[in-house]
Amino acid sequence: MDITSALTVPPRVQAAGVIEDRSGGVLSGVPYADEVARSCGCSIEWAAREGDSVPQGAAVGVIRGELADILRAERPLLNLLQRASGIATVTRAYVDAVQGTRSRILHTRKTAPGLRALDLAAVLAGGGHAHRSGLSDEVMVKDNHWLALAWSGVSLDRALAEGRRRGITALYVEVESLDQLELACSAGATRLLLDNQSPATVRAWGQLARERSPGIEIEATGGISLSNVRSYAEAGADFISIGALTHSVRGADIALEVTI
Repeated sequence: MDITSALTVPPRVQAAGVIEDRSGGVLSGVPYADEVARSCGCSIEWAAREGDSVPQGAAVGVIRGELADILRAERPLLNLLQRASGIATVTRAYVDAVQGTRSRILHTRKTAPGLRALDLAAVLAGGGHAHRSGLSDEVMVKDNHWLALAWSGVSLDRALAEGRRRGITALYVEVESLDQLELACSAGATRLLLDNQSPATVRAWGQLARERSPGIEIEATGGISLSNVRSYAEAGADFISIGALTHSVRGADIALEVTI
């Protein structure tokens, strides 16, 4: 129960509330806001769609219903819109920064607990592309898996072959040396993950990998920001994955102004 509304709001008073995007950017979280409104007995008429760019101060929608219900929906509705729109807006900035190259911007699994679906949908709304959302989506051999392979005596070839036997076609391997690059290419990796490497290294290792395994994909990650993302794109990275899209996003400034 909203005890404050119970004490201050007369019953059955109809009202409306304008949803304002005070910061401007890319609107996201629309389906989630709709669900919050419906669960509180309200409805939203949207003036902008999921993924639309909106100017600062734009009225993006109007929520209607009983005043007490609107006030109950207000905070969770805005929380979801603010987070999702913040993610979508920063994603769009990265997408714009690599415009004209072949690179695609990806999310990571560095998402808020319980909000992964919201976070990933927001990346897509901003023009980014889907990566793995869970550990069962694809094989991704990282540094700790290399240590596990060495400890167990299982070869990378055998691990990737077992993945193929199980029907997994996305076989990604993080490499930190030229020896690991050679092993990954010979084992049939479909993508190499180059973490915390310079654009020059991405270019050189990418060229070598494509010579060894034509068609292999190159993904750059780690230490990538808006100031250097284009350098990685121009170095030949097919994909650039950025944890900061979701793990340290600044929420959009979205507010609800109620009228009776």
